[in-house]
Amino acid sequence: MSTNPPDAPAISPEPGAKPGSHEGLARTYVHAGSSGASMSTSAGPLLEVDHLTVEFRSSFARVAHAVSDVSFQMAAGETLGLVGESGCGKSTTGRAIIGLARPTSGHIWFEGADLAALRPEVLRATRTRLQLVFQDPISSLNPRRKVRDIVAEPLIIWKRGTPAERWSTVSDTLHSVGLDPAEVADLRPSELSGGQCQRVSLARALVLRPRLLICDEPVSALDVSVQAQILNLIEDAKATYGLTVLFIAHDLAVVKHVSDRIAVMYLGRLCEMAPSEVLYRSPAHPYTAGLLASAPVADPTRRGTTGGSPDATALSGEPPSPFHPPSGCRFRTRCPQAQPRCSSEVPELREVAPGHYVACHYPIAGKGPEAGR
Repeated sequence: MSTNPPDAPAISPEPGAKPGSHEGLARTYVHAGSSGASMSTSAGPLLEVDHLTVEFRSSFARVAHAVSDVSFQMAAGETLGLVGESGCGKSTTGRAIIGLARPTSGHIWFEGADLAALRPEVLRATRTRLQLVFQDPISSLNPRRKVRDIVAEPLIIWKRGTPAERWSTVSDTLHSVGLDPAEVADLRPSELSGGQCQRVSLARALVLRPRLLICDEPVSALDVSVQAQILNLIEDAKATYGLTVLFIAHDLAVVKHVSDRIAVMYLGRLCEMAPSEVLYRSPAHPYTAGLLASAPVADPTRRGTTGGSPDATALSGEPPSPFHPPSGCRFRTRCPQAQPRCSSEVPELREVAPGHYVACHYPIAGKGPEAGR
């Protein structure tokens, strides 16, 4: 990520070399998951979010509980989809990881280092290996600057290479996102389409060769015909640059096709996490089942039907206010199978099947011997 200082110099198109690489820090893996259940790989996670809480204070001293005790891990090279309704806290989670939202409590470990404990100069250097692609591709770009300068700005800020080497890196990166540098380098964002602007945003994020890419609903503002192109670019970039991707979205169909695992959030809390195919085939949380049942099916032979299990009930009503979340399970006010226990006890995220975690006292699928106790 970068700012847009007005005095950053332009770059001349000359041949050059590639930028250097980075080395990570080492840490012994200790914790996994809000319930203590291990979800790590043998090499340890690249990213570990440990009991993350983010709260915002408004006027009249009210507190918005945006993210509450969220824990998850990501192995190097995987794509984790983070889904939920608008206002569930998924974007705030991504912004907290990148450093744009200050956590109220909890820890974020990246490459074995606790980001909150790093010295400012070390943290600034570490953040070059975490990059964010914003939801609105047009407003995230400086309208006064040319594409060549927007993409090259991180290299200029970090003084990487000569002008010739920087242009070579910029040119290669633009090519990798499907843009011809000869055609777009001297254009400004207003002269590009929404899809082209999102490609530029992706190129800007990739130019420093990060290890973790956070995509905050990168296709929701684009036409359906362009969405598939951007999704394919992200998949190609993941393979080309060895990326780990946190993909934030509300479109369940999109998340299914790009994610290795999926985490579902509701009103600031994680309610389910499982491999993509497992979660879609056998959701264990009533909220996940409701989301799937609410998704329309793009099949003219099934007009008027929705996705998910035929026995699942589509979501109804509105989520409660984050200023006054319900006690116990936050989904209980909309849950078709809520019991008295749900109002008095917060469900912990626990494993109900191999790799399948759910925060529900009465899971509807993958029931283990302790389900419902």
